[in-house]
Amino acid sequence: MTEEIRLLTLDHLRQRGMTSRQIAASAAGGSLVRLRRGIYASTSAWRAVHPEQRIVARAHALAAVSVTRPVFAYATALALQGQPLYRARDDRLHVIADAGRPGAAHGVVRHRGEITGDVVEIDGLLCTGLARSVADMARTATFEQAATSADAALHTLFAPRDGVYDLDGAEEFRQNVRRIVHASAHGVNRAERVLEFADGRAHLPGETISRIRLREVGFRRIRLQVAVPSPTGGCYYLDFGIDDADAYGEFDGAIKYIDGRMLDGRTRADVFDAEKQREDWIRGTTQRRHGRWGWPHVSTAATLAERLAAFGIRPPR
Repeated sequence: MTEEIRLLTLDHLRQRGMTSRQIAASAAGGSLVRLRRGIYASTSAWRAVHPEQRIVARAHALAAVSVTRPVFAYATALALQGQPLYRARDDRLHVIADAGRPGAAHGVVRHRGEITGDVVEIDGLLCTGLARSVADMARTATFEQAATSADAALHTLFAPRDGVYDLDGAEEFRQNVRRIVHASAHGVNRAERVLEFADGRAHLPGETISRIRLREVGFRRIRLQVAVPSPTGGCYYLDFGIDDADAYGEFDGAIKYIDGRMLDGRTRADVFDAEKQREDWIRGTTQRRHGRWGWPHVSTAATLAERLAAFGIRPPR
């Protein structure tokens, strides 16, 4: 994630010499984003960060003007816990509200329900814990959004590095989420489908969506984080073993070519060259096809199928 957004109160802006009229004009003109009454953010900072960070900023703004501390839930709780989201809406917040509490606030979705002991505090904000948040998403969100959240939580908790996945811990977490889901009368079947599919060996949302699309295309024998011996004595880890087609596949998020932390001091050309040498070694030693795709190719199953066919990778008939 990129750096956090600094919230700007009226006092902050006035200390910079802005009058109330100038503040209103800046908000109307687009140089300031109004988060809540009297709380703003720089538009340039707002646009520079990921949607999850904008959700976090809105949550802090809401908490700052609330009489009682809100308990954030669903996608908002996941964003607060540093979890990636798929197609997250950064213009709304989710909170758990007491059944008797009237009214609504702009951009806030109130979910009626009990606030149990599964509440944590993060940077001064209250939110439902990871298991409860995943359960709520599994019950109510789209399959793609819910599966992404379940995969990400399992990855955070039980996949500390490539090639390591705590299956027992993951299953215990899955059962905990299942117990929370079954305490509700709504969305149980939907959640069960998500929990059956979830696998923390998926590193990124793009890998989760890729797995969904691969199944939609017709592949069934799909392995995650497949180890292939490297020439140095270690292992390369590939995102997918597509065993139906005797092939490997990798989701290629362009971020690794632009994120300085992932470049690790190397140039983009160095990274591209290393990737090519890695692929050549894998193809030469395994005699398997190797396909690579990115976000534009997982918009639909048909789009991914067309991309894979270009590498000679097709589902069984």
